[in-house]
Amino acid sequence: MRLRQRAEQLFNIEHIVPVVFLFLSFFAWQVSGLTGTFVFNQVLTRFIRDGILVLSLIIPVVAGMGLNFAIIVGAMSAQAALLFVISCQVAGLGGILSVIFLSIALSVVLGFAIGHVLNRVKGKEMIVTIIIGFLANSVYQLVFLAGFGTIIPVANKEIILSRGIGVRNAVDLSMYRNTIDKFWLLKIEGLEIPLFMILVVLLFGGMIYYLLHTRFGREVKAAGSGSEKAEVAGINVNLLRIKVIILSMVLAALGQLVYLQNIGMFDVYTAHMNADVFSCAALLAGGASIKSAKIRHALIGIFLFHTLFIVSPQAGQNLFHNAALGEYFRSFVAYGTIAFALIINVKRENM
Repeated sequence: MRLRQRAEQLFNIEHIVPVVFLFLSFFAWQVSGLTGTFVFNQVLTRFIRDGILVLSLIIPVVAGMGLNFAIIVGAMSAQAALLFVISCQVAGLGGILSVIFLSIALSVVLGFAIGHVLNRVKGKEMIVTIIIGFLANSVYQLVFLAGFGTIIPVANKEIILSRGIGVRNAVDLSMYRNTIDKFWLLKIEGLEIPLFMILVVLLFGGMIYYLLHTRFGREVKAAGSGSEKAEVAGINVNLLRIKVIILSMVLAALGQLVYLQNIGMFDVYTAHMNADVFSCAALLAGGASIKSAKIRHALIGIFLFHTLFIVSPQAGQNLFHNAALGEYFRSFVAYGTIAFALIINVKRENM
């Protein structure tokens, strides 16, 4: 019995994954030779850019739907809204509000459709959301490569290719760049701390925490612990799952808007790529599993995952005199985190 308890403690994903990442991050940082100030600033920037995207994964996990790789659809909704507004040449506050409204509307509609699909494949949500992401990406590419300038009229010719059809690879977002990042920017000996944006991410985390402690949150937890028991308790599980996916999509769309306005320019056809994988990896790096996720897992995971993500190329350069190995290691870290966490989950279930 004691051996069983010790084994369970050993394979406790909430502790072992963050500890492994903490060790790897510290080792890679020491080898990289990068200053603590540089790494801290870079990690803080990525905390702001990716914080809401990672938080958008929590409620589907609590609802028993696993990791929602379809948040990439929410990211594409935000980018589509942005391109539509830019093509209509709507600038200033009106443009920002239009982008937010349109991105939410698109993510709600797509989330509703995806929720219906996932209700038909219960128990296989993760693999289905991956396929949905690939399908949505193909439609997205078709719309903006062939639809703009043909079926869809475009007033702003600056974003269209010289042939008159299709959007350029890169679109300048200077009109929206850092519109909110500079609020309450605290500078301390080389450190730049955007207090307002940190509070925005924490506010979203607080909203999710509050939501999970309301009646809706209790129903989500009940559905996550067992759909049959939840239905016996009078909960419409199918409708609840649709609401969960819609909420996840809306958060992902808002998170992608924060990400893009921070950068100030985005690659139309690739900016959303890996948003799902990196967000899932960051959540798992913080100690979450495919059945349990909390706010602290998201916040801790962002710091651990992106610290290793930042220092690995320079560490690879210094260790092997080949920076390309560090770049390859970035992809290995992302997919390896997911695989490692899934292995630990299987171990725990079989013990």
